[in-house]
Amino acid sequence: MEDQRTDLTLFAERIEQLRQQIAQVIVGQQDNIDLLLTAVLAGGHVLIEGVPGVAKTLLARLLSRLIDARFSRVQFTPDLMPSDVLGTNVFNMKTSDFDFHAGPVFADIVLVDEINRAPAKTQAALFEVMEERQVTIDGETHPMGPLYTILATQNPVEQEGTYKLPEAQTDRFMMKITMGYPTLDEEVAILERHHQDTRLTALADVRPVIGKDELLQMRQMLASVFVDPTLLRYMAAIVQQTRQSKAVFLGASPRASVALLQASKAFALLQGRDFITPDDVRQVAPAILHHRLILTADAEMEGITPLRAVARLIEKVEVPK
Repeated sequence: MEDQRTDLTLFAERIEQLRQQIAQVIVGQQDNIDLLLTAVLAGGHVLIEGVPGVAKTLLARLLSRLIDARFSRVQFTPDLMPSDVLGTNVFNMKTSDFDFHAGPVFADIVLVDEINRAPAKTQAALFEVMEERQVTIDGETHPMGPLYTILATQNPVEQEGTYKLPEAQTDRFMMKITMGYPTLDEEVAILERHHQDTRLTALADVRPVIGKDELLQMRQMLASVFVDPTLLRYMAAIVQQTRQSKAVFLGASPRASVALLQASKAFALLQGRDFITPDDVRQVAPAILHHRLILTADAEMEGITPLRAVARLIEKVEVPK
């Protein structure tokens, strides 16, 4: 047990270094940053939603620079083809054979910018790679690395030239993080940084804090996090509520339950604990569940959002003592 405590101490130091580096570039958004770190630690893909200019892409690029791993970025557009993302087999005149040219999706951390701008067939190209971490092209399977993580951004307000993500794809994202506007004080701090240019930390100057192998070791620590059986029932009850609510047309799948468990473990580790509490579950549950729900027409008419619906459902479930 002593070794476990020592590991947690080193783990806490690394996470604090990550937070400090992120704070040098991005003002505020602390809850969202914690959720993003939680998802990456839990090995899940993340959908980041927000209006233009709230640092969605900056946050994703910053995190990729702080982790010493292969990074690629794909800007989704309406004319993007699946082969532009996955890669394609090209005939080699010298060898009279086909060579596979890997697309940008072959990296450890992939930033998919404005994912809802590409048509359904290109979005569908990510289905297999997101869930099974492999790509099959012309009958040949190409596996991804163990760290493989997709960070996708989307703009919720602009509808022209965008395509709604199908439910089957949103279910493959462990979390959906909604980035809002900064507070007055945070916006003042942003302006001060830009006014005093010396306080701005350029993305190119950011150095990695954590190595690829170290992050994979941290992920392995999830298995040692203690979960009381009453908390397993608590998580299952929350997910069951999404299927029983009158405001919800389509509830969360068992994949959501597994994601809730893994994210709760990762969130507990971020707090420096090797056991989870009901608060850990409540902190991550909205980000895990709200993008997986389809509300009834009546609920939408009443102005209920999926995020509000999840908050109400969580309140209905008795918290274990």
